[in-house]
This record gives sequence, C-alpha cells and structure tokens, in this order.
Amino acid sequence: MASMASMASMASTASTASTAGKQSAQEAATRADEVLAQLGEMADPKILAVNQRHGDDHAVNLTKLRALAKELKHQPELARELWEKGDSAGRLVAILISRPKDFEADQLDAMLRGAGSPKVHDWLVNYIVGKGKHAEQLRQRWMTDLDPVVQGAGWALTADKVQKKPEGLDLPALLDRIETEMKDAPERLQWGMNTCLAHIGIENPDLRARARGIGERLEVLKDYPTPPNCTSPFAPIWIDEIVRRREG
Repeated sequence: MASMASMASMASTASTASTAGKQSAQEAATRADEVLAQLGEMADPKILAVNQRHGDDHAVNLTKLRALAKELKHQPELARELWEKGDSAGRLVAILISRPKDFEADQLDAMLRGAGSPKVHDWLVNYIVGKGKHAEQLRQRWMTDLDPVVQGAGWALTADKVQKKPEGLDLPALLDRIETEMKDAPERLQWGMNTCLAHIGIENPDLRARARGIGERLEVLKDYPTPPNCTSPFAPIWIDEIVRRREG
C-alpha cells in the first residue's frame, strides 16, 4: 500500500497540475481577447466591402493576418479559444497557429459545419483537414452529406486526391455524379465538383475528352469573370491550359 506521505504527494501533484491547467486556459482566453483586439485594429472597411461581395465577413489584410499568426507560432490552446469566439479573422489565425495533429475527426467535422464564412471553410479544409490523418475518413463521410457546403468539402478533398493519390477512386463514377448533379448544385458544392472535374481531365488522358465534354455541355462557370493572366475555372479551358503548360 502507498504510504500516507506518497499519497499526499500524489494529491499535491494532481492539484498543482489542475491549477496549472486552469491558469493555462485562463491565459489562453485572455490572449485570445488580445489577439482579437489586434485584429480589430487592423480592420479596413474597404477590405470588408470587397470580402462581403464573396460572402466573407473579415476586414483584415491577409498578409498582415499571416504575419500576426507567424509571430504567435503553434499554440493549440489559443487556437481553440480563438475558434470558440466565432470571429472569422480570429478563426483564420486559429487555423494558422494549429497543426492537423491537434484535432480528432469529430472535432474537425463539427468545426467545418460551424465554419461560417467561405474563407474559414477553405482554409480549414486545405490547411488542416487535407493535411491530416483524418482526411480520407472525412472525405468519404462528407461526399454523401446532405449539407451541400459539407459535401463541397468532400469534393474538394476528392479533387486533391485525384491529383496526389488517386488509388482507390472510381473516376468514371465520379464523372457520372458530376454529369448528373453539378449543373443544379448550390454554389459551394458546384465549385468543388467543378474542381474535381478539371483535375480528372488534367491528370487522366484517357478521361480527358469525357471531362471536357461534360464541362462543355453543362457550361458551369463558363462566364466566370477571370482576371488577366489567370486561368478560367471553366473546366474545358482549365484542362486545356494546364495540359498545354505541362506539355510545353
């Protein structure tokens, strides 16, 4: 049996750890408020006006936001506090000071569903989910989700898989779904499907003609305004341009 002295020591250690944990959480909450105040000082109404046209609600220059996150470095506890605050700029910082290993699959699922703005959604998928060990599990889960925004994330992960590790994907079946569903899909879902369509055409010469044909028939994003020196998201143009660059 443990001696009274050793039991007392264990109790003291547990108490100290508990107190330290509470202090750490309190410090993170305080620091989160400070970070949000800094972001508030960086806010620019002109940036907000531009972002609102794309469905976003943050008003901070992203170069400055990234610089702030770089100073903060990896801080999981602070990231959690910033995410819970619900501010979009704060959530972008939270993503940048997090690592994929900081989260379990169900946490990421809940975060995606509550992400809010498109920019937060995209960064979460690209910087955290897509680079972590839960990417394939969540990709499969989200591909059949009834929420079109969540399903759109599944298609974004699938498009990435088409590029990097297509083993196990039924590409003709994906094209079947795109051909049937993309035309009338909500915007976020449609964008994910279109990206997947383009990557299938780019990466697979044997499916290129079919992918181009689907794009031509559906005409999704055909008239999307594209700045000079940028590639149109219209799948046939996108496919042809990337293939041309690769072939020289």
